[in-house]
Amino acid sequence: MKIVGLITEYNPFHNGHLYHLEKSKEVTECKYTVAVMSGNFLQRGEPSLVDKWSKAQMAIDNGIDLVIELPALYACQSAEYFAFGAVSILDSLGVVDSVSFGSECGDLEIIHTIADILNREPKEFVHYLKELLNTGITFPEARTKALIKYIKNDYQSKSFSIQSLNRILSSPNNILGIEYIKAIKKINSNLKPFTIKRMGADYNTKEITGKISSATAIRKEIFSSNNLINIKETLPNSSYTILKKFLDSYKSFNCIKNFNDILIYILRTSSPDSIKGVLDVDEGLENRIIKCSNDFNSLFEILDCINTKRYTYTRLQRIFMHLLLGIFEKDFLQLHKKQPQYIRVLGFNENGMKILNNAKKTSKLPIITKFSNYKKIKNEYLHKMIEFDKRATDIYFLGLNKYNGNKANLDFYTSPYVKL
Repeated sequence: MKIVGLITEYNPFHNGHLYHLEKSKEVTECKYTVAVMSGNFLQRGEPSLVDKWSKAQMAIDNGIDLVIELPALYACQSAEYFAFGAVSILDSLGVVDSVSFGSECGDLEIIHTIADILNREPKEFVHYLKELLNTGITFPEARTKALIKYIKNDYQSKSFSIQSLNRILSSPNNILGIEYIKAIKKINSNLKPFTIKRMGADYNTKEITGKISSATAIRKEIFSSNNLINIKETLPNSSYTILKKFLDSYKSFNCIKNFNDILIYILRTSSPDSIKGVLDVDEGLENRIIKCSNDFNSLFEILDCINTKRYTYTRLQRIFMHLLLGIFEKDFLQLHKKQPQYIRVLGFNENGMKILNNAKKTSKLPIITKFSNYKKIKNEYLHKMIEFDKRATDIYFLGLNKYNGNKANLDFYTSPYVKL
């Protein structure tokens, strides 16, 4: 049984994802697939368009065999933590042979090279990085420039140009790919990495470009028109049907704007020390956040006010999501040291059931298909970590129509999606 792992958000599952899935099975020669998928909140610091069970159904209906939730604690983090959490889960199953990820460059050799440098942290690279950070630029920008300088001046066996390196380090899927390989190396995993060159529109392209369009463009079109007519050809039929059902139920999709009032309330009632305790809040940023949140009533105006060359929108959005979910640096780092503590199943088909049956014999972590069963597991770190998943679900639905009968504790009442 050869199994390939995919690390996904499926926000929503579109034709580009279907291409990646089919191509991954082809190049890895794997018949079976496992997707580790972020749940209700996402890596770029925003809520998912639809809830995690709807996304799991899209994935299973389009050919993924088993969907596992990436814990909320890792899902809404920087690329490094996001990748580490997902790779650790795939490795912990004990049955996955490879991991396949999309990239703009499609060049595994250069991604490996960069990942190796970042893992080893040669003293010359660290020196360049510190110098650049002292200039006040963002960490991603400083790291890119330090890598380019290190490879140009100190790296002996390079087979690529500085121009290509710069392009690679400015592309989000390449950056995630680097972090996946870093994580594989860090935990000494036997997962074999593969990369599929991204087809069609770039990740950040904001316009619909045909059948393979970016998720960014698809979401932009959905929110601008609040209907699905113009994006129908960009989606498999099953994804379109699930999105339409969600829209019929809630009259809208979820987005960060829906949490405007909740977040402003949190920002205005939080002490400087409380905000300072959030992961990614540097010394002094808490005061800027408080000032801006007192000056404006719109979340986007607040973000504009705080935003500087040093603090990107994505980083600030993640800080806001951490405040929303109550993820503080001390708690996160304590739990991160323990790594993911469980395998949470969101959906599976007949092949997925076979994977689960095998994984029950090999998994280093408990496999949870019925949510309430976690209470039977005597592991305080598991309980603390999974509590963030429950909290994320409860808060997620506050951003949607209040008159649809939703209540708290939906994790206990919602079963994995099964297609047999």
